[in-house]
Amino acid sequence: MLLASPKPAPSPVVTNPQSRFVTKSAVAMHLKRSPDEIYKVNCWRYVIHVVGKKTSTFVSYADLPPIVGVALPNHRDVRAWRKRWKKYDHIAPLFWHNFYAEKLRQVQTMAELQAWEEVLSYIGFGLPESSRIELEGICGEMTHFLFGNVA
Repeated sequence: MLLASPKPAPSPVVTNPQSRFVTKSAVAMHLKRSPDEIYKVNCWRYVIHVVGKKTSTFVSYADLPPIVGVALPNHRDVRAWRKRWKKYDHIAPLFWHNFYAEKLRQVQTMAELQAWEEVLSYIGFGLPESSRIELEGICGEMTHFLFGNVA
């Protein structure tokens, strides 16, 4: 008589606290691909597994910038970014600047713009001065644009 082997109990899903910053658009921009080319994004404990058109790769949580709509960055997040940025002379990679510039240009309301400005205030230490100045300029343009549409 054959006995069925017991099935292992399902293991709980353990994700990284920085998984709150993972979006398909951020992953696509980081990998220099269109979001349509990304089929699946799996948040594992230590890395992000990305499956896309002709690619299957891993991305570090510390490669992705913080976003609005989730808890703001904390000391643990900053520590992970600083450790990752050692290879970029202790500053955020250019991808972060491009990501924030795109997101700022897409805002529709003043509240949304203020939320992005708050995120930028938390991570401004990691951006080069030229990036901070340019992003502040974009914030100013969007403020003018949004107030111009209100009147």
